[in-house]
Amino acid sequence: MTCMALLLAGATACSGAKAQPARDTAAPAVPAGVTAQSGSAHSVHVMWSASTDDRGVAGYDVYAQGKKVKSLPARTTMVDVDRLAPATSYSFTVRARDAAGNLSAPSAAVTAQTRAAAPDDRTPPSTPTRLTGKVVDGTSVQLSWRRATDTGGAVTAYDIYQEDSRIHSVHGTETGTRVTGLRPGTVYTFTVRARDAAENSSKDSNALDLTTASAPGGRASTAPTGLTATAHADGVERTIRLRWTQPRTGGEVEEYQLYLNGKPATTIAWGAPPPPGPVTYSFTVSEPPGTRYTVKLRAKLPDGKWGDFSAQRTVVGVG
Repeated sequence: MTCMALLLAGATACSGAKAQPARDTAAPAVPAGVTAQSGSAHSVHVMWSASTDDRGVAGYDVYAQGKKVKSLPARTTMVDVDRLAPATSYSFTVRARDAAGNLSAPSAAVTAQTRAAAPDDRTPPSTPTRLTGKVVDGTSVQLSWRRATDTGGAVTAYDIYQEDSRIHSVHGTETGTRVTGLRPGTVYTFTVRARDAAENSSKDSNALDLTTASAPGGRASTAPTGLTATAHADGVERTIRLRWTQPRTGGEVEEYQLYLNGKPATTIAWGAPPPPGPVTYSFTVSEPPGTRYTVKLRAKLPDGKWGDFSAQRTVVGVG
C-alpha cells in the first residue's frame, strides 16, 4: 500500500516518510545591559549586551517611545538613533529577534535627553591624540586617547572608526572604551574622532593597528604587516609609494592584491621569487592634489587562496 493510500486509510505512520522539524516558537532572551547616551541635539547612542536563543539570534529591533526605529543584524549591539528633537527626553527599549520571527519581550526601558540646539557652530573640535590600545582577547580590544577640545562649547561624543566605518561611540567625557564583537586573529585599524553638539567632527586621530588573539587551534594571521603609504610628486606625475613586510605563509608569496578606496585596484605580481625583507611598490594617481586615498593589500598564499588583509592606510595626494 502506498503512503498516500495509508494516509487516506487513516494510518498514522508511513515507512520512509521524513518527520518535519518542530516549529520554532521559543522567543530569544530579553536583551540586557541597555544604555542610552545623548550624542548631540539630534541623536542618542543606544547599546546593549548580546542576547541568546536556542536556535540563534537573527537580529535586534530598537524602539524609541514604543515605536520601532531601527532593525539590526545579530552582530550589531549598538546604534545611533538620529533625527530626534533637541532638548527632548526619549525612552528606548530593545527586542531580540530569531530567524522564525519570534521576538523577545522588550528590554528594560532607558531614557536619555538630547542636547539643546547649538548656535550656528561650524568649527570642529580639535583632533584626539595619542590613541593607544591593547588586545583583550580574540573578540575585544581596549582603546584610550587624549581628550579633545571644542571652541564652540564642549565635545559631546567620541566616535570610534574601524577603517572608514563608525563602529562605536562614547560620551564626550570618556577617554577610553572597550570594543567588542571582533573576529579572532584579525588585524583592525582604529581611529577616533571628536564630535560636538552641532555634529561637527574632528579629523582622525592617529591610526592604531591591533590584531586580535587567534582562536584556540586557529591558524596564524597571513596579513602583510608594517604597511606604510606616502604620497610623492615629480613634476606632473603623482604617485603613492607603499612599503610592507611580507607575511609568513610557509612558502613564497609571488602576488599581492591591492585595494584602493575599498575596491580591488590591481594585482602586484613579481614574475620571479620576491625580494627578501620589506618590499615596496608605487602606483600613479590622476586625481587632483589633496585627494584622500585608502589602501590595503593581501597576499596570495602558496595554496592559491588569498590571505588576510593588511591594516588599512590613509594618504592624501600631493602636487
